[in-house]
Amino acid sequence: MPFRGRRFDSAVRMHTPTADLRIRATRPLLSPAIVAEEIPLPEAGTEQVDRARRAIGDILAGRDRRLVAIVGPCSVHDPKAAQEYAARLAPVAARLASDLLVVMRVYFEKPRTVVGWKGLVNDPGLDGSFQINTGLRTARKLLVDVVAAGLPVATEFLDTTLGQYYADTVAWGGIGARTTESQVHRELASGLSMPVGFKNRTDGDLQVAVDAILSARQPHWFPSLTREGAPAVLGTAGNDQGHLVLRGGSRTGPNYSREHVAAATALLAKAGLPGVVLVDCSHGNSGKQPAQQAVVARDLAAQVAGPAPGRDAIIGFMVESNLVGGSQKLEAGRPLAYGQSITDACLAFDETVPLLEDLAAAAAKRRATPAPGSR
Repeated sequence: MPFRGRRFDSAVRMHTPTADLRIRATRPLLSPAIVAEEIPLPEAGTEQVDRARRAIGDILAGRDRRLVAIVGPCSVHDPKAAQEYAARLAPVAARLASDLLVVMRVYFEKPRTVVGWKGLVNDPGLDGSFQINTGLRTARKLLVDVVAAGLPVATEFLDTTLGQYYADTVAWGGIGARTTESQVHRELASGLSMPVGFKNRTDGDLQVAVDAILSARQPHWFPSLTREGAPAVLGTAGNDQGHLVLRGGSRTGPNYSREHVAAATALLAKAGLPGVVLVDCSHGNSGKQPAQQAVVARDLAAQVAGPAPGRDAIIGFMVESNLVGGSQKLEAGRPLAYGQSITDACLAFDETVPLLEDLAAAAAKRRATPAPGSR
């Protein structure tokens, strides 16, 4: 006989008359440890991830004069196309390795202003079925495959619990413009094992990102999941490799110019932080026009190859790129073009390579100049 004042539904979920009133169903969630056991990161992959993290840290500190180049799709919806992109990017990355540390952008979570497809983890079927366990397996498998192709990977951490499923494969983590101001994301970043870039807010405000970097440097305690999937309170050591990502804003407009970089580094210095920035060539800096990313990149190349502050302050850049340029709509019953984004419009791969080459040439000129000293 059920307890007085409680009821059971078809999923054997018990709740009180005042709890979970708008929860329609529950599904079991695999633990991170089970997913990692099914799809392990080989020892060689672990070593590669560690090397890439250390290299990015050296670039942040000024010990390595290369540029970090984070390049890839706005968000992955087709793992096969993403694997092909990685296969095409890997030889380019190897050829430019003296001047660029190429990191493939492999984003699975899509923040939404109102509604829309929320990403491969949330809805891998692209059909509203929300098979999240399948999405987690698919995401981890793709990350392991990209690492096996010889590329470090970058991803955004949007859901604060999902990192346990694949963070061990990630060389660079991002906190997005909509979540930089979030306390829980700052706490999460303080415990992540890789360098983390904080984007300025969507309106262009930089101070919230600077505050986030400062906060993530501190130890925090927060509730989350263990690798075994158990609820726990995690204590962090703080992350001293947080840095600012300039992505433009709806109020301020683009913020990649020499003057913007100088203003950003001055704000960082005022906060006692290293004066380095990574510039997103897309989003507010390109007006979400894919071809405009090349214009931004040319400006950055001139800064990196020229005098301070750009020469020493710009430690990397981000480009949204896919096999096929532009974007397409996700609509029921409409077949999708292979290799083209279903979220933000991207630069075509063949148009991306010259952009990388230009920035590699700029980095080569920078490497030929005396270093300003380790940061």
